[in-house]
Amino acid sequence: MESLKILIPTDFSVQAEFAYLMVKKLEEKTSIDIHFLHVLNVPDTVSMDSRGDIQTCGEIDVNFIVQQKEIAERKLDNLKVLYGNHINVHLVFGKTTDTILDFSNSNSFDLIVMGTKGATGIKEILSGSEAQIIARRSKIPLLSLMCDRSDLQIQNVLLVHNFSNPKKEGMGLMHKLIKAFNTKVHLLQITSGKVESELEMVELDMKHFAELNDIVNYECHLINDKDVENGVVHYNQMNNMDIICIGTHGKGGLFHQSATEKLINHLFKPIISFHLN
Repeated sequence: MESLKILIPTDFSVQAEFAYLMVKKLEEKTSIDIHFLHVLNVPDTVSMDSRGDIQTCGEIDVNFIVQQKEIAERKLDNLKVLYGNHINVHLVFGKTTDTILDFSNSNSFDLIVMGTKGATGIKEILSGSEAQIIARRSKIPLLSLMCDRSDLQIQNVLLVHNFSNPKKEGMGLMHKLIKAFNTKVHLLQITSGKVESELEMVELDMKHFAELNDIVNYECHLINDKDVENGVVHYNQMNNMDIICIGTHGKGGLFHQSATEKLINHLFKPIISFHLN
């Protein structure tokens, strides 16, 4: 497997440590270029030049920003002590999610890995977790997880998709995982009230999808449930998958409930989300 360039956004929490441990699991099978990014969340009126000098509009105390910057730099240096000098660390000023997206795009990462606490209730409705927002807006695949999965054996990958009108999707990352870990792919479509003849057509579409996307070692699964989130949860209760892959059209938010984002916030499984073509 070729080298993967991976970005780990960090706020120095235990969730960021979970992300690193997941990356170390991937590193067992491939070469990985690891980059930690800490975003110092400051107003637009605060900027830092190429020399590291800070400018503000005058309403914000420069010394306070300098102190926050020095604290963050010490914590980033400590990551290199803990994990080794082979990792790269970056400190950028800006709004957290916007800066992560800009940084990942401008530096051509293959994967973003984030630990998340999830989001529930009014927070989920109005803003959601940072991982949820990154999944919605990032063109780079996101691997999110809620807990330590350093003991994970990556043998079965669940690909949740609507296989009607099958076509070739941007699934380069999943192919790299399949090749590295020799995994089996379980194609899953959640159906609702379809008759047997329709289910037979769905399975034909799934097989056509596998052929178009060069997936060889796979099984087809259909499950009837009220929605995608419940279907994935119930399927995993019956079949313990290691990683879940699910595409998104990037339409989450207040007026559109995304199944991908719901799973990121609620399911205790590593989830790779990617934008559909």
